[in-house]
Amino acid sequence: MKAKLGIAPIAWSNDDLPELGGKTTLETCLSESKLAGFSGVETGGKFPKKSEELGPILKDHQLYLASGWYSGTVLTNDLEKEKDQAFDQLTLFKELGASCLAYGETAGTIQNVRHAPLNTKIKIHQEDFKEYGKKLTAFAEYCEEFSMPISFHHHMGTAIETEEELDNLMNNTGEAVKLLFDTGHMTFAGGNSLNVIKKYAHRINHVHTKDIRSQVINTLDKSKESFLDAVLKGAFTVPGDGNINFKEVIEVLAQNNYEGWFIVEAEQDPAKANPFEYAKIGNKELLECLSLYGYQIEEYLDE
Repeated sequence: MKAKLGIAPIAWSNDDLPELGGKTTLETCLSESKLAGFSGVETGGKFPKKSEELGPILKDHQLYLASGWYSGTVLTNDLEKEKDQAFDQLTLFKELGASCLAYGETAGTIQNVRHAPLNTKIKIHQEDFKEYGKKLTAFAEYCEEFSMPISFHHHMGTAIETEEELDNLMNNTGEAVKLLFDTGHMTFAGGNSLNVIKKYAHRINHVHTKDIRSQVINTLDKSKESFLDAVLKGAFTVPGDGNINFKEVIEVLAQNNYEGWFIVEAEQDPAKANPFEYAKIGNKELLECLSLYGYQIEEYLDE
């Protein structure tokens, strides 16, 4: 089985909390990502939006474009408007050979609202999942025809956060809706990561290896504290530094024949957690775990 190792820029510069690495340059992020052992990156706010600009930059650093976040609003938006909204990013990703579009449902999200307690997140009523699933499937089919499949990112503070909400989503969408499985977000939401992988392995097309600090998450007051408060308190970290057993996670992914990107994503305060040093920790942990279960790591090929 083959695996590629990538990293998200959020450890260096957090788009939702500009005070975290706001002055860190894209050059620093990319050069340190490569030095830490990664062959790909996901996009962030400081990345150029045109392939003729971003392509040469990535090539200079010998990095692939793995994927990147897309702020979707299919839940409340007109479907044709959503397609228009996604067009430029789909074009960029297709031209640069990304594996998928990381779709996050941001209609009504509180993930980026500092004063919004975790327990005030938007909820989709059971009877509304069928309609939402139909619209999301249609959008995913459009993206698939564009040769850029979506990968649905369950995420704290959004409409699809818990394992139950993810079950409702997957049960009401077609095969075109693939899944971005995120260890950190599922654990934070109280779900069972291994069960989620077993249930939906055939639809997982992208993996975020985010670790958590249980002592932070378990002491949050969800009636008062927000997702961003949790980030600032240090809820997340890289594989090998938190409480998730990544050997178990990768074992189950291997048993279900997952191949593709493993992305380290851990939003932390870079003043407290040096992004380069933590990137190396995450890379080392993934290499060790992947080697245990027969994965071959694909490196960057300079074409």
